[in-house]
Amino acid sequence: MSTGWIVLGVIVVLVLFLFAAYNRLVALSQRVNQAFADIDVQLKQRHDLIPNLVETVKGYASHERGTLDDVVKARNAAMSAQGPAQVSAAENQLSGALGRLIALSEAYPDLKANTNFQQLQTELSDIENKLAASRRFFNNAVQEYNTGIQQMPAALFAGMLGFTHKDFFDLGESRGQLEQAPAVKF
Repeated sequence: MSTGWIVLGVIVVLVLFLFAAYNRLVALSQRVNQAFADIDVQLKQRHDLIPNLVETVKGYASHERGTLDDVVKARNAAMSAQGPAQVSAAENQLSGALGRLIALSEAYPDLKANTNFQQLQTELSDIENKLAASRRFFNNAVQEYNTGIQQMPAALFAGMLGFTHKDFFDLGESRGQLEQAPAVKF
């Protein structure tokens, strides 16, 4: 009789542990989803700002049509991207195109002095800073989630319960460019 109670107690403890581990993994998964949604909000603001920036530049640099078209194409590709991997790749292309667009201001002093352009550039810089923070938060959430599904004993049943590895928001090929310090020349 006491053996039956011991077995029943062990089963209850295992079931309670399974519930606790499952709930922890669900919470970690939701944190990853929320973090990606935060990135998505910042990207939407960035995408909404870009047409205004392009229109401002058009008036000053109309013969730079290729650069302007590249920004618009990259924006459209970024807006239609789905999932962290596609969004990351599309946003990397958009960042490169935006960099070339901002570089045009160096060639056009009147554009650089335009208050509308300066305001848009400041807003874009602010959004980029918020995006960087959101990406760090997302990557931290992904790291915690991936660690959670790989740690024992949750690793024994995480796959069976549908918890799979999530990808980081990676800079991809542009990482080398971003890791280099800008050259300052006088």
